[in-house]
Amino acid sequence: HFWRSLWRTCHPATADCQSLKGQTAQKRHICLYCAAADYTLLAASRCACVLILSALFCKASCAVNHGLLARLHLQCSTLHAARPSLTHCRMLPSHSNSCCGKLSGGIRALCAAWRLPNLHSCTSRTPAATQQSITITTPDDWHLHVRDGDNMRSVVPYSAAHFARAIIMPNLVPPVTATDMAQAYQQRITAAIPANSLFKPLMTLYLTDNTPPEEVYTAKAAGIVAFKLYPAGATTNSDSGVTNISICLPTLKAMADAGVLLLVHGEVTDSEVDMFDREAIFIDQKLKPLLEQLPDLKVVMEHITTADAAQFVAAAPDTVAASVTPQHMLLNRNALFAKGLRPHNYCLPILKREKHREAVAAAATSGNRKFFLGTDSAPHAVHTKEAACGCAGIFSAPIALPLYATAFEQAGKLENLEAFASFNGPDFYGLPRNSGKVTLVKEEWIIPDSYGFGGSKVVPMWAGETLSWKVQQ
Repeated sequence: HFWRSLWRTCHPATADCQSLKGQTAQKRHICLYCAAADYTLLAASRCACVLILSALFCKASCAVNHGLLARLHLQCSTLHAARPSLTHCRMLPSHSNSCCGKLSGGIRALCAAWRLPNLHSCTSRTPAATQQSITITTPDDWHLHVRDGDNMRSVVPYSAAHFARAIIMPNLVPPVTATDMAQAYQQRITAAIPANSLFKPLMTLYLTDNTPPEEVYTAKAAGIVAFKLYPAGATTNSDSGVTNISICLPTLKAMADAGVLLLVHGEVTDSEVDMFDREAIFIDQKLKPLLEQLPDLKVVMEHITTADAAQFVAAAPDTVAASVTPQHMLLNRNALFAKGLRPHNYCLPILKREKHREAVAAAATSGNRKFFLGTDSAPHAVHTKEAACGCAGIFSAPIALPLYATAFEQAGKLENLEAFASFNGPDFYGLPRNSGKVTLVKEEWIIPDSYGFGGSKVVPMWAGETLSWKVQQ
């Protein structure tokens, strides 16, 4: 299957060297040197022959270490001399923990079948074992909903168990629009934190059309780190949100001057705009003009969901970053309709096509310092989700770190998890990195069907499913 996959990736039936130039193919690959899996093959080479080599190694250094890159001098004419059916090559190796020698034999047979130069024998290297644990600096959650009252007291301990800090969303009823309201809310959250926890809630204010510029400086002096821009009607409890960004320009200018961040729910709310296009249109019609007017304003595009947003943030100035949720890394919009309507997978911004999920996951796992962890964990009582008009939000706080580890493992980028979870966020916010450590271990466990939520219950993401990563207690 491995060789057949390589054949189909590198040699479509009608492909020649010129048609393969610049092609991008995404397949499951296993590096012969370091055993890295699921890496993306970028076929930018001048001919299909070099593309074969790219498919066998995740990066050039592995090919050099394996002693092949310097010896494999392929010519286009050689490849075109013979391209037999793979089923006649008789070179399919078995796959085991000591498969390097067998795979090398497979390479030699492949070259012989294509009449390519034979390869010298190379030193066998046993592929690395599957990683069984990972220890990272204690992470922060840069987008969290904890609600209020008994509901808040039920969910705060879950975030406090795994995170050092969290940006608390202000969309209560009524919304947290003033500094004294945020301070009072912070005190209520602090009272719900377990005694043995050092968890710190970082407070934000809800931006409205009427927020005065003076409030920005008052908030800054009180330690409030950001304002949240909800377009009116965009999501849960957003009816008091901004109706026109231009109305808020004096306040936004004050934020740029004071160094207070703007957190953006990046969707337009026009009824004529398709639900799945709202983020891309917001970027073009709202966010780009705002950044042109206020280039010094630091902006976090919250919970990005599209390739459009990932590309925009990556190309934007260093004053722009993005938070990424586990659901938008792991789920596409099919999850809303799997064997029926799935209300507990409904969130806003809504899940998108698979190509967008792939783009968001690739951005988050890439190591780019502009992307960081923000769960957007948003608990709702089960009866408010399973309703004729259900609430938007996915609850992930107790399982967020294992979910992210799963996404990074799927991408073959576990080494980038720490920067995404623990470094990029505080660096962008201008806050110190945490000093503690958290360890995740490879251990299968079943996510509970529900958790307590005040006098009701809340259903988590992937309820009843098996996770293979767990936070070590």
